Amino acid sequence: MKKSAPVLSTAILGVAALLAAAPAQNAPARSAAPQPEKHLRNIRQLTFGGQNAEAYFSADGKKLIFQSTRDNVKCDQIFIMNIDGSDQHMVSTGKGRTTCSYFYPHGKKILYSSTHLGNAECPPKPDYSKGYVWAIYPSYDIFTANPDGSDVKQLTTSPGYDAEAVISSDDKKIVFTSIRNGDLDIYTMNADGSNVKQLTHELGYDGGPTFSPDGQLIVYRAHHPKTEQEIKDYKELLAQNLIRPTYLEIWTMKSDGSDKRQITDLGAASFAPAFYPDGKRIIFSSNVGSTGGMGNFELYGIDVDGKNLERITYTEGFDGFPMFSPDGKKLVWISGRNAKVPHETNVFIADWVP
Repeated sequence: MKKSAPVLSTAILGVAALLAAAPAQNAPARSAAPQPEKHLRNIRQLTFGGQNAEAYFSADGKKLIFQSTRDNVKCDQIFIMNIDGSDQHMVSTGKGRTTCSYFYPHGKKILYSSTHLGNAECPPKPDYSKGYVWAIYPSYDIFTANPDGSDVKQLTTSPGYDAEAVISSDDKKIVFTSIRNGDLDIYTMNADGSNVKQLTHELGYDGGPTFSPDGQLIVYRAHHPKTEQEIKDYKELLAQNLIRPTYLEIWTMKSDGSDKRQITDLGAASFAPAFYPDGKRIIFSSNVGSTGGMGNFELYGIDVDGKNLERITYTEGFDGFPMFSPDGKKLVWISGRNAKVPHETNVFIADWVP
């Protein structure tokens, strides 16, 4: 039987809102953990202050690309830093809001989504009078740029939301989320934006996709409304460029969209999945077992067949957006541990202990 899911903040999907809703954490993480985080050794904090999210490795494992709201940056922009936290610098335009950045494996380009062509200002926050909702900003498009931020080129031009993009390890295919056909679905396209193909067709939100190391599978998060009321509510919000996901489960499919399989059945908000380097397990974040508010998000690992679920982090608050280094020796993720002020989230890195 599914457990009751806690009420979610917008942010399960909208990163900025998720971080804003996270409970403040002031105690050092490891001393507060009820159980040792046995897979994590030599934990280091790389950013200090603001709301930092979605940090991902370069193919050589030497750099991280991430989004951050900090100092005079009023809404998320894309930054790059070395894996020791040095040389943090902004590489997006500084206009609009950005999200979902990624290095091309060849290292000559970066990928991210931005609203800057729609408006140079930060887009308005969603209307929370409708409850816990996430804004699907229709001005989001996917762009490439040089690692220094120059030579920005637009890859998507269809009306509506295009975001949540990553590229395969062979530099050939981008997988992303789009509303171009009236629902939030997953698509692939060539690295230059050509040859767009729709992979999911189920009513509801399918998003946050990423490739397996060999490019044969895609893991993603999904919420498919079932009852008449759920479907009505979903469609009404979507027409207003809003979404209110109460449950998210982890799914996989082949890279051509076939053989879709639901991996988790936790009755909770499970998101930000990524493959282990060997492709045999999936790491993700979930608030399973939480009660009240948005709950406590921790990292979990699970086999690709849905067996052997294991909790990885034990720090109250928020732990999410995990990614392994290409060699599998390090894990980077976002955490509220050690926060100095409410809603602060930072980038952490640790040596991975199998």
